[in-house]
Amino acid sequence: MMPRLLLPLSLLAAVPAAAAAQTMEADFAKGLDGLQARSSMFARHRPSGRTIAIRADQPMNTLSVIKLAVMIQAFRDVEAGKFKLTDRYPVRAEDYRRGSGLIQTFDPGVSLTWRDLIEQMIITSDNTATDILIGKVGLKAVNDMLARFGFKQTRLNSTTGALFREVWIRADPKNASMTDREVFDKGFPTGPESAARSFAIEGDSTKWLGVTTAREIVTMLEGILDAKYASKAHSQMMVEMMGRQFSTSRLPRRAQYKGVHVAHKTGDWPPIAGNDVGILFYQGGPTVVGIFTGQNKGDFVELEALEGRIAERLATEWK
Repeated sequence: MMPRLLLPLSLLAAVPAAAAAQTMEADFAKGLDGLQARSSMFARHRPSGRTIAIRADQPMNTLSVIKLAVMIQAFRDVEAGKFKLTDRYPVRAEDYRRGSGLIQTFDPGVSLTWRDLIEQMIITSDNTATDILIGKVGLKAVNDMLARFGFKQTRLNSTTGALFREVWIRADPKNASMTDREVFDKGFPTGPESAARSFAIEGDSTKWLGVTTAREIVTMLEGILDAKYASKAHSQMMVEMMGRQFSTSRLPRRAQYKGVHVAHKTGDWPPIAGNDVGILFYQGGPTVVGIFTGQNKGDFVELEALEGRIAERLATEWK
């Protein structure tokens, strides 16, 4: 009779957990592959170290997700004594940007604290606040910081104003001389070719607002959690800001109704792209996850719904 192989209890417990993780990864891959879009994701369960990686090292268009890096640099500058969160900035007419955010609806001259601007950049993804902050901390400083902390692919490439000007340049190269205020006043070009132009720009990596990978953005979120980039107090402020994110149509879509608190940052160009990255806080967590989509030709509502189902399942199964 062959001797029975007795495994330690710890290994026996790990077998079903590993099998479940493989099944979940396969299901997520099937769902993402079923979208008519480029996609990638990475997730890590902090207590156990379990991970799911689907094209996790593929460079993706960050859209507004890159604003997390601007936030980090802003808090680092505060700690370096370059400015205070309570200092105020009077918003000028030339600062206004289209797209997401509420500051563009305020009268010129409204005086906001730097903390206000950082928060609006995160919770409403405010583009006016974003470009004001990039002007304050410096695009190069953001990228130098990212390189210093070992990010090889994550970079801030542009301001939102420059991205929106590119939309006009694609319509007519003569528009290259437009000022940020002129771009704001004119909005976005319309007409039969406008959708195709937007699709082409979102897919052109030389024009991306920022670039990252799903794995690197999860590393960034974990660094915020671990107070790697700023003090514990400021790191906690960053997490709390992400937790007040207004958009709930992706990662929090279902999980928020099951006791999961989601601190996250979206990146949008609907219906072409819809990213969401964040930290899922729940009993048995947290789990950190990044999902990126781009060049979408399918149902954008289903794209968002899939991200919500992924977050719900992660929080349900990773305990």
